[in-house]
Amino acid sequence: MNMMMRHFRHVLFAVQSNLSRRNKQFVLLCLDIVLPPVILLLTLALLGRGILATVSFYELAYLLPMVAVLGALISSWLGLPRVQLKSYDTMAMMRTGIYAAGMTVIGTVLVEAVVPNFPAAGSVIFGMTLFLTSVGLRLALFYMLLWVLRHDKPKQRVMIYGAGTTGVQLVAALRSHERIVPVAFIDDNDSLHSTTVSGLRVLPPSRIEELAEQYDVKRVILAMPSVSPPKIARLSRQLRGMGLKVQSLPSFAQLLGEEELIDQLSSVAAGQFLGRDQISHHLQRADEAYRGKSILVSGAGGSIGSELCRQLLNYAPGRLVLYEVSEVALYNIDRELREKAEACGVEIVPVLGSVTDSRLTRMVITANRIDVVFHAAAYKHVPLVEINPLAGLANNVLGTRTLAEVSHEAGVGRFILVSSDKAVRPTNVMGASKRLAELVVQDMAKRSRGTVFSMVRFGNVLGSSGSVIPLFKEQIARGGPVTLTHEDITRYFMTIAEAAQLVLLAGSFSDAETSRGGDVFVLDMGQPVRIRDVAVQMIQAAGYSVRDEAHPDGDIEIVVTGLRPGEKLHEELLIGEGQLTTPHSKIMRAREESLSELEMASALRALREAVALGQEEAARAVIIRWVNGYRPAAHATAAQ
Repeated sequence: MNMMMRHFRHVLFAVQSNLSRRNKQFVLLCLDIVLPPVILLLTLALLGRGILATVSFYELAYLLPMVAVLGALISSWLGLPRVQLKSYDTMAMMRTGIYAAGMTVIGTVLVEAVVPNFPAAGSVIFGMTLFLTSVGLRLALFYMLLWVLRHDKPKQRVMIYGAGTTGVQLVAALRSHERIVPVAFIDDNDSLHSTTVSGLRVLPPSRIEELAEQYDVKRVILAMPSVSPPKIARLSRQLRGMGLKVQSLPSFAQLLGEEELIDQLSSVAAGQFLGRDQISHHLQRADEAYRGKSILVSGAGGSIGSELCRQLLNYAPGRLVLYEVSEVALYNIDRELREKAEACGVEIVPVLGSVTDSRLTRMVITANRIDVVFHAAAYKHVPLVEINPLAGLANNVLGTRTLAEVSHEAGVGRFILVSSDKAVRPTNVMGASKRLAELVVQDMAKRSRGTVFSMVRFGNVLGSSGSVIPLFKEQIARGGPVTLTHEDITRYFMTIAEAAQLVLLAGSFSDAETSRGGDVFVLDMGQPVRIRDVAVQMIQAAGYSVRDEAHPDGDIEIVVTGLRPGEKLHEELLIGEGQLTTPHSKIMRAREESLSELEMASALRALREAVALGQEEAARAVIIRWVNGYRPAAHATAAQ
């Protein structure tokens, strides 16, 4: 018996595979041609021998073909043969009902012409039988087709999360699929539990793991387009935690393009979280300092470096050298700036390399006759530098020394170091490396006869690769949680545009005639911002609500993860007590202590030796000895 069934299956599969779409439509049309005369003949027979006996053979030979032809015409007009079996749904059944009703009316008129006493019950029997038979045969053909196609093919059993309209439509669509078999609905609505929808039972979420094991389900499809993305994301994580694959069905608004499919997070203007006015865009002094000059920007592909390059183009320098160690970053900033640079008459020179390479650095500065250097290249991610101290110190300290020395030897007019508030009484290697870099520049300033060295120190930059804005945005887009290292952690903030403007202003304030160099410029950044407040504002700006104990139905949770290695609860901007004014009201000049020439030489010699020998502890010992106020992470955390 099994052999016969298998052979029958193979025959049917071969037949349906070799039939073209037009041939399949012809088969369905033949069905609508044959059924009306056959059912009419059976109806006449069911009404009794007396009625059928009153109809002659010639009358039947005329009547039945007429009914068949009319059946073909009505079926074609309604488009029934063109409806695929897998798409035969409620609307198609309504067309079949119209077809059956039309054939009933026409068939009754034709029969009454030859059978005067044809009863009304006969018309009802004919119409109902034609409708049910037409629908039944199509469904039978459909399930037979599925039986053939699913033979020897693996089946994927799925659960549908959401028994609403979308879920019902999804089940109807999946039932025509060759391999996907829906086994049950899951829904949070208690009133639906244990009911049956579209032939499937609706069960509570608590039974998901049980059902997955019972039916060998590996996949859950979320059919809840009206639920907020954060809740969908949270549910997806829970289901994936059970070892299930999760797919989400988009809403009709998304399919129509009225709603983004992936990222619904509104654009966030970074400056909106500062709570203060940003600095003026009018930089007349910078215009005088940079117009027509040959300028080098190290770290040109980074957040600050790239913004410096963009703004420098507004002052029409003669040449802009993009010095960058990352090939991708250099390619992107070179491509972005080239069109505008050509329009401004500025020559763009992309250089791929590291500031620790003294040979390349000397060649680039000399060949391009550099007048101004903005040194923005640095490893700045605190946790990464903390676990890679040799790389961080080599790049941030020794790289600064190399670039500063070459600039001094080549007679560069201005050298501006981009520093960080983390250099003030640092608790991490990154901050200590930036303070050592400042000491290097201060040391160079003491010995310089032509190059004016200065530094600009500021807090966190909103929107940069390491800031909280892109991190929080990414977490919110994923549905949370938003991670916070401490409830009370605060930071000084500025936008990337502000940071670049500050660096340009600081560079223009120092010159050989008015300054001996070594200046540390600090921006008046207002009051420090509480990071939790930024997180809450971003969640609300995205149209969601915070989920906590007071609001358990909120969308996105804020989770405190604890301070990272080397992270401070509060940052500072000044080491010393005194501040001096500058030509700009929001920029101060700080009074900072520095190392003697002998001390600086000893520190650099010890650091170079530690880096060359790969000795992390020796490198840490250098910053412990020479960076005033440096407290390793363990001591800093205890103090706070």
